Formats: sequence, structure tokens, C-alpha cells
Amino acid sequence: MWRSVVARAALSRQAAARSFCATQNPKVLSSSKTLTQADFDSHLTEAGQSSVGFGENGDTQLEIFSDGVEIPGVLDRDAQLDSSASGDDVFGDSEQSVHAQWDSFATEGENSDDQIETVASGDGEGEVFEIDMEQLESLLSLLQSSVDGSLESSLDVMGLTLHEEFVVKVLETPVVLGENLIRFFKWGMKEKPEFKVTTRVVYALAHAVCSNLKRKDAYALWDLIKEIGEKENGLLNVEILNELIALLSKLGKGKAALEVFNKFGDFGCVPNVDTYYFTIEALCRRSIFDWAWSVCEKMLGAGSLPENEKVGKIISWFCKGRDAKDAHSVYLLAKEKNQYPPRSSVNFLISSLCRKDETVKLALEILDDFSGEARKYAIKPFSTVIHGLCRMRDVDGAKQLLSKMIAEGPPPGNAVFNLVINGYSKAGDLGEAIEIKKLMESRGLKPDVYTYTVILSGYANGGQMEEACEVFLEAKKNHSKLSPVTYHTLIRGYCKLEEFDKALKLLGEMNDFGVQPNVDEYNKLIQSLCLKALDWETAEKLLEEMKEKGLYLNGITRGLVRAVKEMEEEELVLG
Repeated sequence: MWRSVVARAALSRQAAARSFCATQNPKVLSSSKTLTQADFDSHLTEAGQSSVGFGENGDTQLEIFSDGVEIPGVLDRDAQLDSSASGDDVFGDSEQSVHAQWDSFATEGENSDDQIETVASGDGEGEVFEIDMEQLESLLSLLQSSVDGSLESSLDVMGLTLHEEFVVKVLETPVVLGENLIRFFKWGMKEKPEFKVTTRVVYALAHAVCSNLKRKDAYALWDLIKEIGEKENGLLNVEILNELIALLSKLGKGKAALEVFNKFGDFGCVPNVDTYYFTIEALCRRSIFDWAWSVCEKMLGAGSLPENEKVGKIISWFCKGRDAKDAHSVYLLAKEKNQYPPRSSVNFLISSLCRKDETVKLALEILDDFSGEARKYAIKPFSTVIHGLCRMRDVDGAKQLLSKMIAEGPPPGNAVFNLVINGYSKAGDLGEAIEIKKLMESRGLKPDVYTYTVILSGYANGGQMEEACEVFLEAKKNHSKLSPVTYHTLIRGYCKLEEFDKALKLLGEMNDFGVQPNVDEYNKLIQSLCLKALDWETAEKLLEEMKEKGLYLNGITRGLVRAVKEMEEEELVLG
């Protein structure tokens, strides 16, 4: 044991001497040979200094006389003389102290050229191991190359001693093939009795392999970790397993990630927020939303949530999976914990909830969480909720929300007013529709063509063509060009009442207002003329007009015109 300590001390002192000499004369280190006493004395002579000889114990006792230059840990000459005069033993009993001072000095610049690195053991016993750097480089060179089945045989002849520090240094070296690291690790477990599988070593392996993003390595690592976990209870920790789940998530292996998640209890590990997040992410990437929700339920039961950004991603994943109600549960827990997901995720949640009538009210509740600047610019989610309320025929609820927007923001625009007006028009409550239109105008907004169209559509559907015409006249007064839908709505209303002359008049008027009739207008009018008025002559004129405009009617309607014509001719023959 003493010889080992002395040998290590000698190596450290030699490295220290070489480091000091290099600062005075770089030529000293031009060669990789061992620094001799003669080399050292020669250098000191050049520097205007001298040294005492090597003592019987081989220790170099150095005296420095240059002005203001000291080597840390070495007594200067006056101090030595004073100590001798006072009876203190400078180089006797304090041999270990001098060695320690030289070792301390050596560590400031050692290992630049040395082939041995000294490290302390991580087991808490204070044991010191020496890493043979040349051996380490040879091993890394082997592991960094693509090898065949001869890897294990190559390792057998290298004479490696696998202490924890040595193995960790290998595992933490970048650009090493993950497959080779796993094979090296398994070889060490089988062939090297001194190799202790510790939590630190397993984590280093997991971290290294998971950096490579290779599916084959991921499955091989999982098999190895399962083997270790089954043999050594309590050795694995949550960080090791999270590394593996995150890798499987990136590779899109949701089922494998869930398998790792389900083994936490067997390995004595408790999932943390990252565990839940990475597992949910892996399953959602494969669109396995039912399993992802089962994991999410456990996360909610544990009352733990990741950071806001990740909470927002979880909400968005479930919304994409058409599970908006589940996503809403995640949102409620975040709200309870005063966490606020990104606004984009919340908006996505609101729009998803509004897809179904039974969850629109949940979206309406979320709007109360908007305040300040966020509410000021939240026109899209508010509009989405109003649209959902109108679709489920809760137009009064939409009107209440509209009033709330006017009072508290965000300020509603034409689109929001039109949604409510359209809702009342479809419900046949034209009085309320007109009131909302007036409210719209009182806020400085000009009703657009769509506003007039939905109102006159409500009148036309109820057979109130006079009121519809009044709205139509107001629309023409305020807008120089109307849409085909506006005319189509009125034509349909007149045809329903069999007032074909007025319908034909509107058809001719469309050109005057820059609106080209489309096939729908002609088709509706021709069918009405044939079925209700039996006026195939007018229908044929409309067919010719369509040809001139490059419009073509479907065969069914054409056949209808021919059938009515033939039927009338037969009646004339029989009559």
C-alpha cells in the first residue's frame, strides 16, 4: 500500500516539476521523456536559481531564490532556516505533509501529457483509482467504430478494470454508438466481478443511448433496464425511466412507452410530472387517446401538472383527438392550481367544446377567465361561443353574451351581430332581429349585404314578402351591388307563393345591379313554372337565355320541361 502511495506521489511531483519548468522554459517539455534530476538542475541554473539534491527518500527539496517567485506549497529558504533554528523538523516527521504539498501543486497543471488520471471513488470510502488514459482511449476507439460480433472478444484481451469512474467516463463520451455501449455494459456485468452496477452508471448509460434516437437501441436498452430492475430492487430511479420514455416518445413508440410507465411500481419508482407528460405525449402521437387519457387521469389524481407550456400541449392533443371534455378537465385542474396555459391552447379548447351542443356551455364558462388585455383581443373565442349558442338555438343566450361583450369587451363587430341576427331570423323572431340590427347601427356599424339577406330570408320563409321587399329596398339603397343569394332568396319566396311574374322581374333586375344569375336561380324558377303553372313556354325561354349566357341546366329539369310540353300537346290532340 505504501509503495502505491509513494508511486502516485512521485508521479504527481514529477508532473508538478515539469509544469513549473514549462513556465520558465518551454523547451523542457518539447520531449515526452521523463524529467530527470539533471534536466531540472539545468533549468534552475538557467533561471538563476539552484536546487538541493534528492534526499534519501527520493523527494526533491527545492529552494527558490528568484525575486518574488514561489512555488505554492514549498517553504522558502529563510523559512527553512528559521524552522531549523527553532528545532522544527522540516523534512523529517512532516514527510507526508511535504508529499501532500507537492501533490496539491501538481494538480494545478497535471494530466496535460500524463497517461494516468487519478480520481476519487464515488462510493464514499475515500478509495482512489487511477484511470489509464491510454487504455481509455483504446477502448473508446473500439466503441466508436462499427464492429461485428468480435466486440466482446476484443474487450476480453484489453485487460480492463471496470471501476465506476472509468465506466462513467466511457459512457459520458459523445459520439459512441449506443449499441456498442449496451454491449460493453452487458459484457462488464457478465465478465468483470469488480464492476458494480450503480444508479449513477445506469443513468449515464440511459442518457448516452437516448441521445442517439435509434429504435433498435431503445428496445435493447429497455430489455437491459428490465433485467437490472428485476435483479436489483431500488437501483433504478425515475430519471432513468423518464429518459427511456422520452426517447420512445420521440420515436413514436406509444405502446412501449406505456409499458415502461406501467413498470414503475415494480421497480419501486413513483412517477413525476415528466413521467406523465412524456407518456401522454407518446400515446397521443400515435393517436391512442383512450390510453393517453387513462394516464392523464392518474396525473390528475396525483394533483401534479407540468409547466404551463406542456399543460397547453396536453389540452391541444386531446382536442385534436375529439376529446374536448377530457381536455377541459385538464384545464380545470390547471386553473385550480393557478396555472395558465398558453392562450392559443385555451382558444383551441373553446372551439373544440363548441363543436357539440352539450359542451358549448363549458366553453361559455371559460370566457369568464378572460380579463385585461387577453379579453380585449379575444374576439375569436367569443365569436365561436356565440356561433355555438345560435346553432343550438339558444339565441337569447347569444344575445346576453353579445350585451356582455358590448359592456366589458371585446367589442363585437359585424360578424358577431350577424350571427345573432341570423339566429333570430331562423327562429322566426324577426322583431328581435330588427332590434339587433338597430343596436348594430347605434354602435356605428353599417349593416352589410349579409345582414339584409338573413333578415329578408326570415320574412320570405314566413311568406311575408311585403316586409321582405322593404328590407330589399333598404339594401339596394345602402349597397350598390347585392349578392346572388339575396335575389335567390326573394325569387324562392315568390315562387313559393306562385307569384311568377314578380320572380321573373327580379331575375331580369339582377343584371341591372351587376349580379349575374346562376344555375340555381334558373333551376328553381323553371321547376316552379313547370310544376305549378305548367308554363313550359316561359320555361323554354329561360332555357334559351341560359344557353346564351353559357349556363347549362341538369338533365332532370330539361326532361321536366319536355314532359310538360308533351303532356299539353297530348291534351290538345285529345281535345
